[in-house]
Amino acid sequence: MVPSSSPVDFSSANPHALDTILEASETRSIIAARDIVDLKGVKLWARNQPVTRALQERLMDRGLKDPLESSLRVENGVDHRMLGQMLGQRADQGLLMPLLQPVMPTLRAGLSALNLHSVAQLLLTAAQTARPVCFAHAVDCMAVCGAIAAARNAPTPMVAAAMTAGLLHDIGEIYMAPEFGEADIGATLDAAAYQQLVVHPHIGQLLLAKLTDYRADVIRAVGEHHERLDGSGFPLRRTADTLSVLGRLVAVAEAALAALRPDGATLQHASVALRVMPGEFDDGMAGPVVVAARRAAKAEPAAPREGLREELAQLDIALQAALNRLDTLAGNDPAVPLPDSGLVRACGLARHLLLRLRTGWNESGLWSPAALDEESAAEAAAVQDALRWRLRAIERMARLTAGELQGDEADQLDAMCAGLVSELH
Repeated sequence: MVPSSSPVDFSSANPHALDTILEASETRSIIAARDIVDLKGVKLWARNQPVTRALQERLMDRGLKDPLESSLRVENGVDHRMLGQMLGQRADQGLLMPLLQPVMPTLRAGLSALNLHSVAQLLLTAAQTARPVCFAHAVDCMAVCGAIAAARNAPTPMVAAAMTAGLLHDIGEIYMAPEFGEADIGATLDAAAYQQLVVHPHIGQLLLAKLTDYRADVIRAVGEHHERLDGSGFPLRRTADTLSVLGRLVAVAEAALAALRPDGATLQHASVALRVMPGEFDDGMAGPVVVAARRAAKAEPAAPREGLREELAQLDIALQAALNRLDTLAGNDPAVPLPDSGLVRACGLARHLLLRLRTGWNESGLWSPAALDEESAAEAAAVQDALRWRLRAIERMARLTAGELQGDEADQLDAMCAGLVSELH
């Protein structure tokens, strides 16, 4: 999972980023801020000339004297006013309202102090036009990061830094094919596509470090937003002692928003997602989201759904059945050494993650029928969706750990992964 080399070095135009920029240029004013010149000194595009599709052919297979991103500027792009309007909309309605409303004055101040670098403005504008779902997610993450910082009484510069990191956290996705985007991570994304996705934090960090003047902690947080305290994240599988404060914050915001992505999700889904794996997220950073979810549940209490106790009991049985299968493949007797192979490592990792998953839910008390009162009913109902998402994530992690397998080992891996998901049906 560690990227041995970045697929983007900015000495030539990345085809995916270029296509996104050119699509945006059809409705937005994007012009050359300087002459665009190749490595041989040949002028490819003149300063102040509006960008059109003709630029694509000029740039094909050409190394550039200066990165394309820093050679363009957008004249009617994403700005503070637009971001403020979108922030206000999210505070006035929608799932994030209980989290954002109590701290809106602080968020407004943080937004005013947010640095919108010209390269970031160009890429955000391109994403807003060509990848609107990705842009909306960036604004959501900006809002949630700011709300977490504000709820923890952070000073305005830190709130602004958190909002900046949230806004830019997925900027590396612009350099990947759209079908590998984050919006698919919890649904149909397979292991091969997942391998493409896992490098986007590294690309984003590299982009910001090379082409902007953002604070070092903001740039680092972009690279860490999918890392986890327990080392189960990506792309570098860093652990708690190596993760920055701002990286921990953005990781919580990103995970919370991922839990809110499916239709029918509630803020309780985000709360459950942040607590289901003990030691995965910083509890202090997750706290504001958990508190907001409880506040929302009390404002609109939900009665326990009919049959929920039985459904949770069946899921408990299903989880144990999956563990039993993995015991057979991974081996649970330390006295019997197993050969070092991709299959054994994959099964061992899957078993470890499943055990932690079960431990987390046992500690939460949501398996207990006695816990299903009105206050916890909304969270208990979110358990099932969280379990499905987690098992799919464990499947992908297992496949990435296994690598390329052949013959019987490949068949056994397929059977193990199919068993993880089939337990849910």
